[in-house]
Amino acid sequence: MIDPSTLDQVFGDNNKLTERYVDIVIDRGIAWGLLGPREADSIWPRHILNSAAVRELVPEGTTVVDVGSGAGLPGIPLALSRPDLEVVLLEPLLRRVTFLQGVIDELGLAPRVTVCRGRAEEHGVRYGTVLSRAVAPLGRLIGWCAPLRTDAGQLLAMKGSSAEREITEARPVLAEHELAAQVVTVGDDALGGTATVVRMAPRLRR
Repeated sequence: MIDPSTLDQVFGDNNKLTERYVDIVIDRGIAWGLLGPREADSIWPRHILNSAAVRELVPEGTTVVDVGSGAGLPGIPLALSRPDLEVVLLEPLLRRVTFLQGVIDELGLAPRVTVCRGRAEEHGVRYGTVLSRAVAPLGRLIGWCAPLRTDAGQLLAMKGSSAEREITEARPVLAEHELAAQVVTVGDDALGGTATVVRMAPRLRR
């Protein structure tokens, strides 16, 4: 179980809702195959706090799309830690969409959080922040997600130790979409959750 003071610092008034979400994920989410059974013991640092850490990079009041949301990671912890955001959970698989809609209904997150069934390359809506976690290699991900951002919008790809290498490999795609990329570490070790994020934003024109 997580320290209640950490819950208060990260999720504020939504701390109880966050606990309920965790209960759903380690019960129904694992039963439905959305998360591996071995993940239950590390769900707080590895999934919940790791997902919420990205809140530091999202401007106030913006619209966010979580591409390939799966079990709602990182979109739902982000939404629970940032009540000012509108979050769309974009997911192509019906089973996962059904799970996500159930979570939204049970936690009472609508209309601020919604789920949409579809693929990023077919979605056709634009957002201030396009977010993904462990979806695809960066080069492919940019091709799918860049069209979903507004002109001034950003892409946030949650990665691990491969972040720098993936940026190097994706340079042609970054140039094609006129994006600059940097690796940012967010979160707080003291709270038990950090994340490595590739942040991509429009390049400054000279």
